Amino acid sequence: MERTLLIVDDDANIVTSLTRLLRRDGYHFLAAGSGEEGLALLAQHPETGVIVADQRMPGMSGVVFLSQVKELYPDTVRIVLSGYTELVSVTDAINRGAIYKFLTKPWEDDLLRANIEEAFRRYEIVRENERLSNELKAVNTALIIANRKLEQNIAAKADQITRNLDVLGISQEILENLPIAVLGVGEDGIIALANRLARELFGDGGPLLGAMANERLATDTLSCLARETGMEPEGGESCRLENGMPAHYWCYALGRTSQARGRLLVIAV
Repeated sequence: MERTLLIVDDDANIVTSLTRLLRRDGYHFLAAGSGEEGLALLAQHPETGVIVADQRMPGMSGVVFLSQVKELYPDTVRIVLSGYTELVSVTDAINRGAIYKFLTKPWEDDLLRANIEEAFRRYEIVRENERLSNELKAVNTALIIANRKLEQNIAAKADQITRNLDVLGISQEILENLPIAVLGVGEDGIIALANRLARELFGDGGPLLGAMANERLATDTLSCLARETGMEPEGGESCRLENGMPAHYWCYALGRTSQARGRLLVIAV
């Protein structure tokens, strides 16, 4: 980043001397002969980092000029250049923060160069802190937005889960109270589903869920499950339950709309 230095002095010889002294440090120079000219230049070059202004200038003193600069361009580092006799007149401006440093005329070259270098480092630190602060604000804003979206997604998922549980509960209640027996048997032969009527018909030996079908179901019922069936329900055929009760069955191969594998047996008595 180019370092821009504004020198404001009504004495052209002073401006020339300062420019010659500081040129070796690689600054981009701006020069004005009055406070008014200095403000006009700053409007065109807001990237200016350091300002050196003479205190005694016609029309607008250095202190008045730098006080206005502080209001318009608060990040700039402002230095007043004057004689010892004028220190009292700039003390208040120093206390108010309008002026960073007071340098005397005549100046010591090395000390002046060191102070200008320090002023630019101060300016760059302030600008870097502002940049980092803005980046942090942007990151925090993005995180807030992301968290809100996440919260909304979680709330939507929770609502969907609640609705699914409600639907599942209704479906289970309907299944449980159907006037037909419904049995679901997996490919491994384990009974995975049995509604109330199925438990009444086949549950004399204990719980049906998790039991092996060949241990709990009658031969006729097992033969219904063993028949080759397609994806469409087959049946409506007669069978006889273990207690001799006549019945009709419908058998359905699972897997058409789910990952389930096995048979669904519906029995009407």
